[in-house]
Amino acid sequence: MKRAMVKTTRSWHDAAMPDPSYPAARQVAATVQSHFAKHLAAARAQGRIDLGIEPDAAFIEAIIDAAFWASLRREEGVTPTISLALLPPGNAGQALTFAEWLPLYPAALAKLAPAVERPGIHLGVWPVDGALRVWGTTRSIPAFCFVLEVIGSGLLVVKHRNEPFGKFVNIAVLEGDQIKIVDDRSATVPECPGLLKSLLGQHEVNASGESVNLLVHLAASMRAHHRGGALLIVPDGTGNNSTKDDWRESIVEPVVYSVAPRFSELADLMGREAEERRTHEWQEDLRRAVDAVAGLTAVDGATVMTSTFELLAFGAKITRRRSRPPVERVLVTEPIRDSAAVVMTPAQLGGTRHLSAAQFVQDQREATALVASQDGRFTIFQWSPCDDVVHAHRVEALLL
Repeated sequence: MKRAMVKTTRSWHDAAMPDPSYPAARQVAATVQSHFAKHLAAARAQGRIDLGIEPDAAFIEAIIDAAFWASLRREEGVTPTISLALLPPGNAGQALTFAEWLPLYPAALAKLAPAVERPGIHLGVWPVDGALRVWGTTRSIPAFCFVLEVIGSGLLVVKHRNEPFGKFVNIAVLEGDQIKIVDDRSATVPECPGLLKSLLGQHEVNASGESVNLLVHLAASMRAHHRGGALLIVPDGTGNNSTKDDWRESIVEPVVYSVAPRFSELADLMGREAEERRTHEWQEDLRRAVDAVAGLTAVDGATVMTSTFELLAFGAKITRRRSRPPVERVLVTEPIRDSAAVVMTPAQLGGTRHLSAAQFVQDQREATALVASQDGRFTIFQWSPCDDVVHAHRVEALLL
């Protein structure tokens, strides 16, 4: 009996004690704190009051450290996937609060993970007497609130929202000893795609901006099915546009899964009045429509959609346009600090999807190609008039 009691006590002690420090947590903490300080100051200068509280670098380090070690644990054989938000209960809307706040230990986080693994649920964290504790759960967080999401074993993403109910913007990605700091200055570079600007937290309030945000949702859904896929966005061919069917010159005929008439569910939803687009019902309808279109990209071949979101075909085979040269080089960039632009061959960039997407954009220079790989990589292909080359924007770090 005495031996069993000693064993139980030791097991509890091991679970409660924090793990050794995670070096990357300290390396990134000051940079992340500086990011929040800059953006919160800018938001306050605009007169905004719906804001999170500026995180202390020591708290950032402690949260990242605890989350990293929690991500290496297993609960019933499953890797914990959790989201931690640094805010007091009073700033969290209708929150669920624990009668006794829990210590921010990896074991405690791993134990809680099955209850909060669904999207949109955050574990609230706030200091008590200088020590961080987990106070409960919430679905509501203010703009520019520090959030750390555990994506997988050893894979963490620091993020925030620019708006209380908007899309999350990634700030840093940590995977083991690898640290990627997102460079939001990439949004100011000439020819930066609207989709990339949106992923970097640049907002537009006009109809074009809303269209770009829809592409963000399509990209995330394409990446989520893990089968790989390609989405070609071509001119809508309305009015006097002479390029209505030019895209077909880069597609093998016949197209087995051609759509007639054009499937316009996404276009119809985006055409609704602004007031209706703010309803929960509209948001659910849009989510289902986005997932349906993104699901088509899993079929072998490319999905073709107009710039006004009308579906034209899927499973289409890309070919080189007649009398056009094969694509030989691609300019590759990633919106990560200290990363340099590289010119490479399409074969170096990826497999058949990447090669065919680069060829399509070289031949159809008004088009955009979105390519998701099975391994999680995601690339936006556009023609660059400045560099006279296909430009491949690697954005998977922004979609985690």
